Parts: sequence; C-alpha cells; structure tokens
Amino acid sequence: MRQLLTGARIFTGETILDGRSLLVGDGRILDIVAPGRTPPEIDRTVALGAGDLLAPGFLDIQVNGGGGVLFNEQPTLEATLAIAAAHRRFGTTGLLPTIITDTPDCHRAAAEAAVKAVAQPGSGVLGIHFEGPFISPQRVGAHDPRFVRAPDEGDLDFIGGLPARMPNGRVLLTLAPECVEDAALSRLMAAGVILSVGHTMASAERVLEVFDLGVRGVTHLYNAMPGIANRQPGPAGAALGDERPWCGLIADGHHVHPLMMRAALAARPRGRMMLVTDAMPPTGTDADSFQLNGRTIYRRDGRLVLADGTLAGADLDMAMAVRNAGTLIGLPLEESLRMASLYPAEFLGMQSERGRIAPGWRADLVLLRTDLTVRGTWVEGEWRAA
Repeated sequence: MRQLLTGARIFTGETILDGRSLLVGDGRILDIVAPGRTPPEIDRTVALGAGDLLAPGFLDIQVNGGGGVLFNEQPTLEATLAIAAAHRRFGTTGLLPTIITDTPDCHRAAAEAAVKAVAQPGSGVLGIHFEGPFISPQRVGAHDPRFVRAPDEGDLDFIGGLPARMPNGRVLLTLAPECVEDAALSRLMAAGVILSVGHTMASAERVLEVFDLGVRGVTHLYNAMPGIANRQPGPAGAALGDERPWCGLIADGHHVHPLMMRAALAARPRGRMMLVTDAMPPTGTDADSFQLNGRTIYRRDGRLVLADGTLAGADLDMAMAVRNAGTLIGLPLEESLRMASLYPAEFLGMQSERGRIAPGWRADLVLLRTDLTVRGTWVEGEWRAA
C-alpha cells in the first residue's frame, strides 16, 4: 500500500525539511514530496501533527532487556520479540538484544533465538550482541565473575559461525583485548563478527593494536574500564585519541558525567559516537527491581544498582537518551538524532538502508512530538502507536 505522510517536519538524517510529505510503500521510502506536488496512485493519505517530526527509526546496539524481560533470564525467541516490542514504544525500530556474561548454554540459546528473530519480518531484531564472557575479571561490573573466561576453540567456532546463519543480521562481541589473542580476534573478524573493546584493563597501546587489526568499537565508553591518566591513558584515552572506532555512550546522567560526554564529543570525529541504552527489564514498566543471576537489581532515582551501589545497566530508553543528549551535553537535535540512528547504522554496516529518510531506504521511522516523546513508529511501513 502506498501511503503519503503529510504535515510533519522531516529529518532526513542530514537536515530538517519543512513543508514536505513522505511517500512510503512496500516497506520502503519511495519519495520525499515537494510542496504542491501530488504523487500518483496514493492508497492512503495520513495527516500528521504540524509540530511533529518524522525521523529515521532509532537503532540501539546494546539492549539487555525491556518490558519486564531480561535476555539472560529468558534467552528465547518470544523474549527477544517482547524486548523489541517494549523498546519500539520509545522509537527504537532496530536493536541488538544483548546477552551478558553467562554460561555457554545460555549464550547458545540466545543465539538461536536471535537467528530466528532476524528471519522474522518486522521483528526489529538486527542480530545479537555478546557482552562477554571474554572480559577482564577486574572489570566485570554487574557481570557474574563465575562465568568470565577466555575463548576456546568451541567458542570461536560457535560465535564465528553465526554471521553465516543470519546473513541479514549482525553479530557484535564485546571483549577485553588483553584476554584474547590476536589470532582469535582476526579469526572472528574474518568470519564477519564485529568486535568492540569493553570491560577491560588493557593499556592504551594494546587497544591501539587491536584497532590496527580491525576492531571497530568501544562499548559504553568510560564505563567498566580504567579512567584516563596523564601517563596511562588506558582504553578510554585510546578511544579519544584514535579516529577509527565507534564508541557507545550511555547518556543517562549517571554512567558518565556530562563534562566527560562533552569531552568525548569534542575529541572524536563526527559520526563516531553512538547513543546506547544498556537497558534492562524495567524499561517500559513500573517495576522497582529484577533478578540477574540470582542477585537483585534495584531501581533507584533513575539508576539500576546492585545492593552495594554498583551500576547494573541503565534505566534508559532511546528517546530519553536523545533528549538527554540535548539537555545534558548541549548537542543540536540533528546530531542527537544521528547518534541514535545514522551512526549506529554505519557502525553495523547497515547505512545503505537504515539511518536516513531517503528513497530506497527502509520505511523504519519514528514520529516525535515537540518535546521529543514518541507518538509512534513505522517498521517496514507498518504503523504502531507508542
């Protein structure tokens, strides 16, 4: 069905257009229609609010849970779809369900769920993110230290075999580069796995070495890694000083001080910073606690914490992250939106069909009110109210 969306402003991924309409059909964007022009063969015209903004749907590469569901506790297709549905209410039209450090059986079950979800049209699932278990025992954060380990041949075969099983999806692995040999890194990347540095004690020199090998990302910059010192810049210093990697940033005002977020954006090239939520089950619910590997995580004052105060994911959705990027960091709206859509699309290698509003791109869209709350979304041209 060919639909003409009229009345709202349109953010293309580069600029905001006024007075244009958007023609969508067969799950794709067909045209951005200039004022006074009526395209032929329209099946339906949808009048949107004059103050509203159409933008590319948000993409979130780090989502542990939502809607009361935790991927580690329920590594199933049904849970994966429930998490995606919960985040869609907040503008996210594509995400990587994220499985943190756990047992091999849990990781394999999560992978099977992701393979099935990616194959399901309109699921909003882009693949899977393994955050661990190949991380530093000194930087586990809320991960269960019992399950931290170095990769063996079975792990490399398993993770390396996943990209071929989900040709339209992506496999992202967060690891500590001091805990994994170069040969293993190269083997995984050759198989199509995207690698990201995180939960690490690596020196800046080691991080730069793996960037040279082709490691593309830094997971939740500043968190679960040493701070920056003048003679020991560490992983965060390497990330700020090298233009190649993409860095995720949890913009909730608790994980990273606003000054440090501004410093990262000032230091890094445009296009290499992404908003992530690191969201947990409370997103989209009124829950005040949940369980993770037998431990209780508490929702307190906008934070998710263990009993000792350790942060355990974020009480955050992507629409809130976009708003915070403006209020906490002072970013222009256009750049905040790009950090939630275009830049993660580029990191994942999906920029030819996601992250922009342009003819031929997927009709995955978010409709925002003037206060940047979400009215609803389209995934492959199908509308769902928030």
